[in-house]
Amino acid sequence: MNQKSFALVGAAGYIAPRHMKAILETNGALVAAYDKNDSIGILDSYFPEANFFTEFERFDRHLEKIKRAKNGIDFLSVCSPNYLHDAHIRYGLRLGSDVICEKPLVLNPWNIDALNEISQETGHKVNTVLQLRLHPKVIELRNQILNQKNPKKHNVDLAYITSRGKWYHSSWKGDVSKSGGIATNIGVHFYDLLAWLFGPLQNQIVHIQSFDRVAGFLEYENARVRYFLSIDYHSLPENIKATGKRTFRALLIDDHEFEFSEGFGDLHTISYQNILDGNGFGLEESRPSIETVYAIRNSTPIGLKGDYHPLAGTATQ
Repeated sequence: MNQKSFALVGAAGYIAPRHMKAILETNGALVAAYDKNDSIGILDSYFPEANFFTEFERFDRHLEKIKRAKNGIDFLSVCSPNYLHDAHIRYGLRLGSDVICEKPLVLNPWNIDALNEISQETGHKVNTVLQLRLHPKVIELRNQILNQKNPKKHNVDLAYITSRGKWYHSSWKGDVSKSGGIATNIGVHFYDLLAWLFGPLQNQIVHIQSFDRVAGFLEYENARVRYFLSIDYHSLPENIKATGKRTFRALLIDDHEFEFSEGFGDLHTISYQNILDGNGFGLEESRPSIETVYAIRNSTPIGLKGDYHPLAGTATQ
Protein backbone atom coordinates (compact mmCIF):
# COMPACT_ATOMS: atom_id res chain seq x y z
CA MET A 1 0.00 0.00 0.00
CA ASN A 2 1.30 3.44 -0.88
CA GLN A 3 2.01 5.67 2.09
CA LYS A 4 -0.86 8.11 2.67
CA SER A 5 -0.22 11.77 3.41
CA PHE A 6 -2.05 13.68 6.15
CA ALA A 7 -2.52 17.22 7.38
CA LEU A 8 -3.98 17.93 10.82
CA VAL A 9 -6.07 20.84 12.13
CA GLY A 10 -6.12 21.37 15.90
CA ALA A 11 -2.71 19.84 16.54
CA ALA A 12 -2.26 21.29 20.05
CA GLY A 13 -5.55 19.97 21.39
CA TYR A 14 -6.24 17.16 23.86
CA ILE A 15 -7.26 14.54 21.29
CA ALA A 16 -4.68 15.31 18.58
CA PRO A 17 -1.94 12.96 19.92
CA ARG A 18 -4.26 9.99 19.44
CA HIS A 19 -4.60 10.97 15.79
CA MET A 20 -0.85 11.46 15.41
CA LYS A 21 -0.27 8.01 16.92
CA ALA A 22 -2.87 6.49 14.59
CA ILE A 23 -1.28 8.11 11.52
CA LEU A 24 2.14 6.80 12.55
CA GLU A 25 0.91 3.30 13.35
CA THR A 26 -0.91 2.99 10.01
CA ASN A 27 2.25 3.96 8.13
CA GLY A 28 1.00 7.43 7.23
CA ALA A 29 2.98 10.65 6.94
CA LEU A 30 1.89 13.85 8.67
CA VAL A 31 3.20 16.57 6.37
CA ALA A 32 1.56 19.64 7.91
CA ALA A 33 -0.20 20.63 11.12
CA TYR A 34 -2.05 23.74 12.26
CA ASP A 35 -3.08 25.20 15.60
CA LYS A 36 -3.30 28.79 16.77
CA ASN A 37 -1.54 27.64 19.95
CA ASP A 38 2.14 26.76 19.67
CA SER A 39 2.47 24.34 22.62
CA ILE A 40 3.13 21.59 20.16
CA GLY A 41 6.22 19.72 21.35
CA ILE A 42 4.20 16.51 21.09
CA LEU A 43 5.02 16.55 17.38
CA ASP A 44 8.57 15.51 18.24
CA SER A 45 7.23 12.18 19.49
CA TYR A 46 5.53 11.38 16.21
CA PHE A 47 6.40 13.59 13.24
CA PRO A 48 9.25 16.00 14.01
CA GLU A 49 9.63 16.81 10.31
CA ALA A 50 6.03 17.96 9.89
CA ASN A 51 5.56 21.60 8.93
CA PHE A 52 3.68 23.48 11.64
CA PHE A 53 1.65 26.69 11.30
CA THR A 54 -0.07 28.98 13.80
CA GLU A 55 -1.85 30.96 11.08
CA PHE A 56 -4.48 29.19 9.01
CA GLU A 57 -3.72 31.30 5.94
CA ARG A 58 -0.13 30.04 5.84
CA PHE A 59 -1.29 26.48 6.47
CA ASP A 60 -3.72 26.85 3.56
CA ARG A 61 -1.01 28.28 1.30
CA HIS A 62 1.31 25.39 2.12
CA LEU A 63 -1.34 22.78 1.34
CA GLU A 64 -2.25 24.59 -1.86
CA LYS A 65 1.40 24.35 -2.96
CA ILE A 66 1.37 20.62 -2.23
CA LYS A 67 -1.86 20.25 -4.15
CA ARG A 68 -0.37 21.88 -7.24
CA ALA A 69 2.98 20.14 -7.03
CA LYS A 70 2.09 16.67 -5.77
CA ASN A 71 -1.66 16.24 -6.25
CA GLY A 72 -2.39 17.27 -2.67
CA ILE A 73 -2.71 15.33 0.55
CA ASP A 74 -4.82 12.22 0.98
CA PHE A 75 -6.49 13.08 4.31
CA LEU A 76 -7.20 16.11 6.47
CA SER A 77 -7.62 15.13 10.13
CA VAL A 78 -9.85 17.51 12.09
CA CYS A 79 -9.21 17.84 15.84
CA SER A 80 -10.26 21.46 16.25
CA PRO A 81 -12.92 22.78 18.70
CA ASN A 82 -16.39 21.35 18.05
CA TYR A 83 -17.89 24.47 16.49
CA LEU A 84 -15.14 24.59 13.85
CA HIS A 85 -15.53 21.00 12.65
CA ASP A 86 -18.08 21.89 9.98
CA ALA A 87 -15.88 24.62 8.46
CA HIS A 88 -12.72 22.52 8.58
CA ILE A 89 -14.45 19.51 7.03
CA ARG A 90 -15.65 21.75 4.18
CA TYR A 91 -12.12 23.04 3.78
CA GLY A 92 -10.70 19.53 3.51
CA LEU A 93 -13.26 18.44 0.94
CA ARG A 94 -12.67 21.52 -1.21
CA LEU A 95 -8.93 20.97 -0.89
CA GLY A 96 -9.49 17.67 -2.64
CA SER A 97 -8.89 15.41 0.36
CA ASP A 98 -10.88 12.88 2.29
CA VAL A 99 -11.53 13.98 5.87
CA ILE A 100 -11.22 12.23 9.24
CA CYS A 101 -13.07 14.18 11.93
CA GLU A 102 -13.05 13.70 15.67
CA LYS A 103 -16.49 13.53 17.27
CA PRO A 104 -18.83 15.32 17.46
CA LEU A 105 -18.88 15.51 13.68
CA VAL A 106 -20.91 18.74 13.80
CA LEU A 107 -23.23 20.50 16.24
CA ASN A 108 -26.48 20.53 14.22
CA PRO A 109 -28.24 17.90 12.07
CA TRP A 110 -28.61 20.23 9.08
CA ASN A 111 -24.83 20.60 8.90
CA ILE A 112 -24.73 16.94 7.87
CA ASP A 113 -27.08 17.66 4.95
CA ALA A 114 -24.81 20.43 3.65
CA LEU A 115 -21.69 18.29 4.06
CA ASN A 116 -23.38 15.49 2.12
CA GLU A 117 -23.84 17.87 -0.79
CA ILE A 118 -20.23 19.05 -0.73
CA SER A 119 -18.99 15.48 -0.40
CA GLN A 120 -20.93 14.51 -3.50
CA GLU A 121 -19.75 17.59 -5.39
CA THR A 122 -16.08 16.96 -4.60
CA GLY A 123 -16.13 13.18 -4.73
CA HIS A 124 -14.39 12.94 -1.35
CA LYS A 125 -15.55 11.21 1.80
CA VAL A 126 -16.03 12.41 5.36
CA ASN A 127 -15.13 9.85 8.03
CA THR A 128 -15.88 10.29 11.71
CA VAL A 129 -14.20 8.58 14.66
CA LEU A 130 -16.81 6.48 16.48
CA GLN A 131 -14.35 4.26 18.28
CA LEU A 132 -16.73 2.70 20.81
CA ARG A 133 -18.26 0.75 17.92
CA LEU A 134 -14.87 -0.91 17.49
CA HIS A 135 -14.44 -1.97 21.12
CA PRO A 136 -14.41 -5.80 21.21
CA LYS A 137 -16.70 -6.02 24.23
CA VAL A 138 -19.18 -3.58 22.67
CA ILE A 139 -19.24 -5.59 19.44
CA GLU A 140 -19.88 -8.75 21.46
CA LEU A 141 -22.73 -7.07 23.35
CA ARG A 142 -24.33 -5.82 20.15
CA ASN A 143 -24.24 -9.28 18.63
CA GLN A 144 -25.91 -10.69 21.74
CA ILE A 145 -28.68 -8.07 21.52
CA LEU A 146 -29.23 -8.59 17.80
CA ASN A 147 -29.37 -12.38 18.19
CA GLN A 148 -31.84 -12.50 21.08
CA LYS A 149 -34.47 -15.17 20.56
CA ASN A 150 -37.06 -13.11 22.42
CA PRO A 151 -36.29 -9.40 21.81
CA LYS A 152 -37.31 -7.06 24.60
CA LYS A 153 -36.85 -3.51 25.77
CA HIS A 154 -33.87 -3.40 28.07
CA ASN A 155 -33.65 -1.13 31.10
CA VAL A 156 -30.40 0.81 30.95
CA ASP A 157 -28.70 3.24 33.34
CA LEU A 158 -25.78 5.27 32.03
CA ALA A 159 -23.61 7.49 34.23
CA TYR A 160 -20.48 9.31 33.17
CA ILE A 161 -18.75 11.78 35.45
CA THR A 162 -15.41 13.20 34.38
CA SER A 163 -14.29 15.92 36.77
CA ARG A 164 -13.03 19.13 35.20
CA GLY A 165 -11.39 22.12 36.87
CA LYS A 166 -12.18 25.81 36.59
CA TRP A 167 -10.20 26.05 33.35
CA TYR A 168 -12.98 24.16 31.56
CA HIS A 169 -15.47 26.98 31.97
CA SER A 170 -12.99 29.58 30.72
CA SER A 171 -12.22 27.59 27.58
CA TRP A 172 -14.30 27.08 24.45
CA LYS A 173 -15.62 23.90 26.08
CA GLY A 174 -17.55 25.98 28.62
CA ASP A 175 -19.33 27.93 25.86
CA VAL A 176 -22.44 26.05 24.73
CA SER A 177 -22.41 27.80 21.35
CA LYS A 178 -18.93 26.38 20.72
CA SER A 179 -18.97 23.00 22.46
CA GLY A 180 -22.66 22.12 22.21
CA GLY A 181 -22.89 21.75 25.99
CA ILE A 182 -22.19 18.82 28.29
CA ALA A 183 -24.25 16.26 26.36
CA THR A 184 -22.36 17.00 23.15
CA ASN A 185 -18.89 17.56 24.51
CA ILE A 186 -18.53 14.56 26.84
CA GLY A 187 -21.51 12.42 25.87
CA VAL A 188 -21.91 12.27 22.09
CA HIS A 189 -20.01 8.96 21.79
CA PHE A 190 -22.30 7.38 24.39
CA TYR A 191 -25.42 8.47 22.50
CA ASP A 192 -23.92 6.98 19.35
CA LEU A 193 -23.28 3.78 21.27
CA LEU A 194 -26.84 3.60 22.59
CA ALA A 195 -28.40 4.04 19.15
CA TRP A 196 -25.98 1.50 17.65
CA LEU A 197 -26.91 -1.03 20.32
CA PHE A 198 -30.62 -0.41 20.75
CA GLY A 199 -31.99 1.03 17.52
CA PRO A 200 -33.73 4.29 16.60
CA LEU A 201 -34.58 6.86 19.26
CA GLN A 202 -38.32 7.10 19.86
CA ASN A 203 -38.64 9.61 22.69
CA GLN A 204 -36.47 11.76 24.94
CA ILE A 205 -36.94 13.85 28.09
CA VAL A 206 -34.44 16.10 29.84
CA HIS A 207 -34.74 16.23 33.63
CA ILE A 208 -31.91 18.63 34.49
CA GLN A 209 -29.47 20.58 32.36
CA SER A 210 -26.88 23.16 33.35
CA PHE A 211 -23.34 24.25 32.57
CA ASP A 212 -21.86 21.23 34.31
CA ARG A 213 -24.41 18.40 34.08
CA VAL A 214 -27.31 16.92 32.16
CA ALA A 215 -29.72 14.11 33.05
CA GLY A 216 -32.63 12.66 31.19
CA PHE A 217 -34.51 9.71 29.75
CA LEU A 218 -34.17 8.20 26.29
CA GLU A 219 -36.41 5.55 24.81
CA TYR A 220 -34.97 3.54 21.95
CA GLU A 221 -36.57 0.78 19.93
CA ASN A 222 -35.03 -1.81 22.25
CA ALA A 223 -34.20 0.08 25.45
CA ARG A 224 -35.31 2.59 28.06
CA VAL A 225 -32.31 4.60 29.17
CA ARG A 226 -31.80 6.86 32.19
CA TYR A 227 -28.61 8.88 31.92
CA PHE A 228 -26.55 11.29 33.97
CA LEU A 229 -23.48 13.16 32.70
CA SER A 230 -21.43 15.61 34.74
CA ILE A 231 -18.07 17.37 34.92
CA ASP A 232 -18.57 18.32 38.60
CA TYR A 233 -16.33 16.47 41.06
CA HIS A 234 -19.04 16.72 43.73
CA SER A 235 -21.30 14.56 41.56
CA LEU A 236 -19.05 11.55 42.09
CA PRO A 237 -20.37 8.76 44.33
CA GLU A 238 -18.69 8.85 47.75
CA ASN A 239 -17.05 5.44 47.30
CA ILE A 240 -15.34 6.71 44.12
CA LYS A 241 -14.11 9.87 45.85
CA ALA A 242 -12.67 7.70 48.64
CA THR A 243 -10.40 5.98 46.12
CA GLY A 244 -8.99 9.30 44.91
CA LYS A 245 -10.41 8.86 41.42
CA ARG A 246 -11.94 11.79 39.53
CA THR A 247 -13.78 9.83 36.85
CA PHE A 248 -16.70 7.43 37.05
CA ARG A 249 -18.29 5.46 34.24
CA ALA A 250 -21.14 2.99 34.72
CA LEU A 251 -23.42 1.25 32.25
CA LEU A 252 -26.07 -1.03 33.72
CA ILE A 253 -28.17 -3.18 31.41
CA ASP A 254 -31.08 -4.91 33.15
CA ASP A 255 -29.25 -4.39 36.47
CA HIS A 256 -26.07 -6.07 35.17
CA GLU A 257 -22.98 -3.91 34.88
CA PHE A 258 -21.41 -3.78 31.44
CA GLU A 259 -17.70 -3.24 31.97
CA PHE A 260 -15.68 -1.82 29.09
CA SER A 261 -13.18 0.47 30.80
CA GLU A 262 -10.18 -1.31 29.29
CA GLY A 263 -9.20 -1.59 25.66
CA PHE A 264 -9.51 2.04 24.55
CA GLY A 265 -5.82 2.62 23.84
CA ASP A 266 -5.67 1.45 20.23
CA LEU A 267 -9.17 2.27 19.03
CA HIS A 268 -8.11 5.40 17.13
CA THR A 269 -5.49 3.38 15.28
CA ILE A 270 -8.10 0.74 14.45
CA SER A 271 -10.43 3.54 13.30
CA TYR A 272 -7.75 4.88 10.95
CA GLN A 273 -6.97 1.43 9.58
CA ASN A 274 -10.65 0.84 8.85
CA ILE A 275 -10.80 4.17 7.04
CA LEU A 276 -7.74 3.31 4.96
CA ASP A 277 -9.39 -0.01 4.13
CA GLY A 278 -12.51 1.81 2.92
CA ASN A 279 -14.63 0.87 5.93
CA GLY A 280 -14.83 4.16 7.82
CA PHE A 281 -17.99 5.55 9.42
CA GLY A 282 -19.43 8.21 7.14
CA LEU A 283 -21.71 11.19 7.58
CA GLU A 284 -24.95 9.27 7.99
CA GLU A 285 -23.53 7.05 10.75
CA SER A 286 -23.15 10.19 12.87
CA ARG A 287 -26.66 11.49 12.28
CA PRO A 288 -28.51 9.66 15.12
CA SER A 289 -26.15 10.92 17.84
CA ILE A 290 -26.04 14.46 16.43
CA GLU A 291 -29.85 14.56 16.32
CA THR A 292 -29.96 13.30 19.91
CA VAL A 293 -27.56 15.86 21.38
CA TYR A 294 -29.26 18.64 19.40
CA ALA A 295 -32.63 17.61 20.87
CA ILE A 296 -31.20 17.46 24.39
CA ARG A 297 -29.53 20.86 24.04
CA ASN A 298 -32.77 22.47 22.92
CA SER A 299 -35.09 20.78 25.42
CA THR A 300 -36.69 22.45 28.41
CA PRO A 301 -35.82 20.44 31.56
CA ILE A 302 -38.87 19.14 33.43
CA GLY A 303 -37.10 18.73 36.78
CA LEU A 304 -36.83 15.60 38.87
CA LYS A 305 -40.11 14.04 37.78
CA GLY A 306 -40.84 10.59 36.46
CA ASP A 307 -38.12 8.05 35.77
CA TYR A 308 -34.83 9.87 36.31
CA HIS A 309 -31.32 8.59 36.96
CA PRO A 310 -30.59 8.13 40.69
CA LEU A 311 -27.50 10.33 40.56
CA ALA A 312 -29.56 13.21 39.20
CA GLY A 313 -31.40 13.36 42.49
CA THR A 314 -28.34 13.28 44.72
CA ALA A 315 -26.11 15.71 42.82
CA THR A 316 -25.67 19.25 44.04
CA GLN A 317 -27.80 21.63 42.03
